[in-house]
Amino acid sequence: MDEATRAEVDAWLAKAKRDLDSAKRLLVGNPPYRDTAAYHCQQAAEKSAKALLTAAGIEFPKTHDLTALVTLAEARFPGFAQCREAAAVLTPYGTSFRYPGSIAEPDDADLREAILLTERWLATVAAELGVPWTNS
Repeated sequence: MDEATRAEVDAWLAKAKRDLDSAKRLLVGNPPYRDTAAYHCQQAAEKSAKALLTAAGIEFPKTHDLTALVTLAEARFPGFAQCREAAAVLTPYGTSFRYPGSIAEPDDADLREAILLTERWLATVAAELGVPWTNS
């Protein structure tokens, strides 16, 4: 991978890490902002998937559909296919809670699951890229 691509991949991963950290902070706030935390979980997964695609030189559309991003990446990164189930859980969080009148806000259990799935997702991306990853 050339230097410019590595810098772009690193930038995607840094944004993904920040989204995950934001989700964790929003969940423990007083009051907790569960809807926004859920959104940041989806965003962390999306941005890390885009890091993977960037590393492989695979063009991707502007989308919040994590399943579509998994489909694009899994031929080049077979281990990423394990994120398909997480994609089904996390994708709706990208849009479902952003506007009034949407579905009910996620509860603490939903958010704990979302954070766990997101941590596993990011660890999988890091493993596929061969970069170190630690959850904070």
